[in-house]
Amino acid sequence: MLSQVTGLSRHFTEDTLRAYLLARSTRADNGCLIVRGYGSRRGGYQKLAGRAWAHIAAYVVFVGGYDPTLEVHHDCGAPDCIEPTHLRQLSHADNCRARTQRPRCRNGHERETDPATGRLRRVCRTCNRLAQQRWRERQAAEVARARAAYGRPSC
Repeated sequence: MLSQVTGLSRHFTEDTLRAYLLARSTRADNGCLIVRGYGSRRGGYQKLAGRAWAHIAAYVVFVGGYDPTLEVHHDCGAPDCIEPTHLRQLSHADNCRARTQRPRCRNGHERETDPATGRLRRVCRTCNRLAQQRWRERQAAEVARARAAYGRPSC
């Protein structure tokens, strides 16, 4: 069964792959099992265990009955979720039909409607505001460290 997963490292067995996935994942408040793959960004393209997609490897190990001609769909909408109850296989056409704009972002915030288009905004404004706030705090700390290094008092 594991041989059907494209890019999966050959040294994994089902038990070792299951342990590997669980060791690299954390449980979110909304019930998702979020996995951390290669790189520092969280997102849909989390590769693990060689060069295999994490959600496909999780479907093979936790659910079973993997058909390589079908796509693995996330019912929760979080592309880096490997919770077995949130994954199911669909044809490409059904997967495209099921892909709608979700009323909440992946962090659980309500999305706002864009007045120009009448559709939900692509970027969550709450997440964006919090990210900018964290960036400003990091920048202020860096400026304070630089001023302290030059012997100038911080404002």
